[in-house]
Amino acid sequence: MRNRFGHGIQLYLKENQSLFLFTIVLFTMGIIFGAVLVNSLDLSQRHELLGFLNYFFSNFDKSGITDSSLHFQQAFGYHLKTILILWVLGMSIIGLPMILLLLFLKGIIVGFTVGFLVGELQWKGVTFALLGVLPQNMLVVPAMLIAGVAGISFSLRLVRTRLVTRRDSIMPHFAHYSILMGSMFIILIAAALLETFLSPLLMQYAIN
Repeated sequence: MRNRFGHGIQLYLKENQSLFLFTIVLFTMGIIFGAVLVNSLDLSQRHELLGFLNYFFSNFDKSGITDSSLHFQQAFGYHLKTILILWVLGMSIIGLPMILLLLFLKGIIVGFTVGFLVGELQWKGVTFALLGVLPQNMLVVPAMLIAGVAGISFSLRLVRTRLVTRRDSIMPHFAHYSILMGSMFIILIAAALLETFLSPLLMQYAIN
């Protein structure tokens, strides 16, 4: 069973390696663009964001996450909406560019967050980014890239089966697509658990 599953993963990666390469490049461009955006902020915007960051640090250092269950529910809901949006967009031909846009925006958010922390706090910002931002994103980013590639691949298959060949049945591919999306959601739930219970401890360590 494990060998079959592993072989299926390898086959999927091989069939979609060009899409994976494209989405990784797109995501990387988003990170670079987000980091560049930090340099475009004027002095008042920098002071406003830095003041909010210092306020967050001071309050977080005293109490951490006051309601872990609420924080987990919010993270769970956010990831659920993300997967549902990608799943729905993948089932429509016109949703393909929206999937690419979402991946690019995710890269911008990561690049801007890390770029601002490092630019304003130097080595403390590097430490905070590594301990507070990196852990959950080590799961979130790959899951989003895989879900994005799955959506793009299924959307392209819809084009082929509905507009070109009109022969291949779409239902088996739809089942595989939905199972893969569900698997990515499970990974995002794990990321939400990290964000709720592990990252706060690491963030408090970084702040201190």
